[in-house]
Amino acid sequence: MPATVLTARALLLDMDGTLVNSDAVVERVWRRWAGRHALDGDEVMKVVHGRQGHASMAVLLPDRPLEQNLADNARMLADETADMDGVVEVPGAAAFLDSLKGVPHALVTSADVALSTARMTAAGLALPEVRITAESVGASKPDPEGFLKGAAELGVDPADCVVLEDSGVGIAAGRAAGMTVVGVGPRAGAHGPDAVVRDLTQVRVEALADGSVRLHLG
Repeated sequence: MPATVLTARALLLDMDGTLVNSDAVVERVWRRWAGRHALDGDEVMKVVHGRQGHASMAVLLPDRPLEQNLADNARMLADETADMDGVVEVPGAAAFLDSLKGVPHALVTSADVALSTARMTAAGLALPEVRITAESVGASKPDPEGFLKGAAELGVDPADCVVLEDSGVGIAAGRAAGMTVVGVGPRAGAHGPDAVVRDLTQVRVEALADGSVRLHLG
């Protein structure tokens, strides 16, 4: 199959599932939470990828007050930040980030500053200079706010951005922002991204003389 080629002026990168494989921690923490609330762990895991914790809780426990979800979310973030066992880079992530020198790009993650810093460090990955974290936004993915803020911080029109995402809510957020979305990994294909790659070994970055970037996928 021929490679797909996309052109952009900036790249917006999700973290969990896109750059960092943190599935082991996410499974441990959220299955414990599911047990405490007598919820089916498999059903919980279908909801939590890509969202901020309190937003996942609002879906799973719709009658619970927001204040309880926020307090529970703070405890969950502390648990996740303390647990780096099994956190590794998605194949090709380090080389991909190295290839972005001089290319406008930002991290756009539902994790907070502490968790995103800890996970990127545990995976041996350099943190992008521009980062949009949970503290940066008023609404979680699938709301496009985070991606729109990332584009604004980079000074690039949303239509000229390519998003790399793995989760359904992240892909929906990128599309809602009016951006081209590349799905990364096994979860992505079911959610209608514009293109899909197995991992970041299938993404090659070509910086162009006019400041834009060409992505070769496949």
